[in-house]
Amino acid sequence: MPVGGLVPQATDDAAELVVRNARIHTGDPDRPQAEAIAVRSGVITVVGDDKDVAPHVGAATKVVDALGRRVVPGLNDAHLHVIRGGLNYVLELRWDGVSTLRQGLAMLREQAARTPKGQWVRVVGGWSVEQFAERRMPTVAELNAAAPDTPVFVLHLYQAAVLNRAALRAAGFGRDTPDPKGGQIVRGRDGEPTGMLLAAPSALILYSTLAKAPVLEGEDKKLSTRHFLRELNRFGLTSAIDAAGGFQNFPDNYSTVVELARAGQLSLRIAYHLFPQTPGQEIADLTRWIETARPEDGDEWLRLNGAGENLTWAAADFENFNQPRPELDGYEAEFEKAVRLLMENGWGFRLHATYDETIRRDLAVFEKLAAEGLFPVGNRWLFDHAETVSPESLDRVAALGGAMSVQNRLSFQGEAFLRRYGPGRAADAPPVRAMLERGLTVAAGTDATRVSTYNPWVALHWLVSGRNVGGLALRPPGNRVDRHTALRMFTRAGAELTGEEDVKGVLRPGCYADLAVLSDDYFTVPEPEIAHIESLLTVTGGRIVYSAAEFEGLDEVLPPVSPAWSPVARFGGYQTSRHAGVRQAESLGEAVAEAAQHRTWRVSRGLLPGTADAPFDPCFSL
Repeated sequence: MPVGGLVPQATDDAAELVVRNARIHTGDPDRPQAEAIAVRSGVITVVGDDKDVAPHVGAATKVVDALGRRVVPGLNDAHLHVIRGGLNYVLELRWDGVSTLRQGLAMLREQAARTPKGQWVRVVGGWSVEQFAERRMPTVAELNAAAPDTPVFVLHLYQAAVLNRAALRAAGFGRDTPDPKGGQIVRGRDGEPTGMLLAAPSALILYSTLAKAPVLEGEDKKLSTRHFLRELNRFGLTSAIDAAGGFQNFPDNYSTVVELARAGQLSLRIAYHLFPQTPGQEIADLTRWIETARPEDGDEWLRLNGAGENLTWAAADFENFNQPRPELDGYEAEFEKAVRLLMENGWGFRLHATYDETIRRDLAVFEKLAAEGLFPVGNRWLFDHAETVSPESLDRVAALGGAMSVQNRLSFQGEAFLRRYGPGRAADAPPVRAMLERGLTVAAGTDATRVSTYNPWVALHWLVSGRNVGGLALRPPGNRVDRHTALRMFTRAGAELTGEEDVKGVLRPGCYADLAVLSDDYFTVPEPEIAHIESLLTVTGGRIVYSAAEFEGLDEVLPPVSPAWSPVARFGGYQTSRHAGVRQAESLGEAVAEAAQHRTWRVSRGLLPGTADAPFDPCFSL
């Protein structure tokens, strides 16, 4: 439609989409700012102002007036468990963004009443006690009271899970159930399980218990994934690198995104990794995959990016900061076989490594292979997490041609890390500035959905402010980054990890038309408000895949959430970020309500004169 004098005039080369009247941060140093973008066939054709895009507006061109809002390149989460998250999204009650345990329990109680017999209520990650006003986990008694008959499983990071009585029965836990290796079933004086499971330090006890819950089937898996991708689009995400993970089998658990890609129904670009699932069978799995696939197989929507984030199970160091660092047995021989196999066949990889002690052992293997000419040879490889990596290890990573991917796990686990390792170590976990100073590619992600929330703006806030979700400052200014650098870590750097930096992560002609129109200006909004930014219009490949507020109704229609009792159907996903004024008003309202309840309690006990329901104003009392 004509907007602001843009009269349709183009014929053969008309744009399909024009976004104008915007404050566009392009990420392109040759033209960092613009006001308008034109798109054709999913690719940006023009970046400039109204006069530049006007000749490309035709009768069928969709012209969107951004109303002066900030536009940024579409965000790219460099470490997100998007495939696994999509398969389970509509079954999960999300506490992401919930500020009080009281609210979380109220949601759980309501959902238990809506959940049919045979199904579970599951809260699976994306939250931490550090975000709650109460600063604690729910108790078993609270879960039993909220859901006497419906199984409830509440996961807290990779540290613990709380189950009610019904979930203990459904999972088959009893007096005689043995503790699995690396895990603990907490028991009462009578020897019966209490409902608390602890990673000590392995999270496999948590994973294996969750795997006993019912799963989606058939078309519901595809619809769940589409709604999860729409939820990610809500925050301006247009790409993600799937880091695979436990209980994500290839090819079975990948078939849903493959089918959606074939149908043109992905709204997020996914580069995926392959993770050997069975200890002792890793080399056989990697060999089979190498014989049947190649990195970069696929297209711009769905592509193979390599192996990892585990290559061999024995080399994985669990990041449960409530427990001491795990002492890994000798894993180098089998690990060397895996790395050699990948490098000799042109496969890149990523490695989960939390501690410098593990990273040093891995690097020794790489340096041994480098003496044979296998490093660096151009295959993309990187370390994930690296909270305690040392300067010396970073120098060795740079020499071997590696990269880094960091996540905001300490947004949610920072206080546990602080208690165990002290403020000095917490200030440098991970040492983002030291990584950047060495010229390493440093991409950013969330590690959602079972550790951190999938909301990338929470991670961006952590990178810029150094504060956890409870507001505690963990990292000093010397280990923070400015807003431009943080955004680049969530856009261009992620594209470098998949070899797509020439077409993704910046807004310039010839690049993918992936962008987000933001609710607030990321570059000028007060620092605490970064975490509450959302996208009001998200475009992936020239398609409007999400729209809200003044742009509502411009996006693609999705079928309703199924099953109808889904927690997502009732509560949605991330509990909406709110502007400061609204949050303040809600806080005041809660305070007034609590004050009224307190006065009623005092009157009922004769501590104040009057009736329990009488109005009370201390300014007019005698």
